[in-house]
Amino acid sequence: MRANRKHNRAKGFTLVEILIVVVILGILAAIVVPQFTSAADEARGGNVQTQISTLETQLELWAARNNGAYPDLVTDGWANMIAANYVKAAPRNPFAPAANATDVTANAFADPDAADAAAAAAAASDGWLYNSANGLIRAAGAPDPIP
Repeated sequence: MRANRKHNRAKGFTLVEILIVVVILGILAAIVVPQFTSAADEARGGNVQTQISTLETQLELWAARNNGAYPDLVTDGWANMIAANYVKAAPRNPFAPAANATDVTANAFADPDAADAAAAAAAASDGWLYNSANGLIRAAGAPDPIP
């Protein structure tokens, strides 16, 4: 008789055991998920910083080869730099929808509070803020400081 009892015993987890596992998974998710929410912003920030560094290097190279004159990115766009193999394609700013550049004065880079109206308007529609006098370029719409 005892042998039959062992065979009829149900196998599986009890409701309490399943609830404990679910609670533990919930606690782990509550700890881990907030750490990944800022990952996208940090990735965009790293992307923009790399692009700015590369673009400034290429703009300086252009100026060195063209008697100190920087390219006119506002009028010509990126076409001249692409044609001369300084960049492969128009850079995309992940914080703004466009790839075009707007010419701004130097104070737009030196002091964000003193940025002129062109810089403020550019943040809404343009991809890049560019000072054609000194070759400085910044991402429009990017937070300051970039994450």
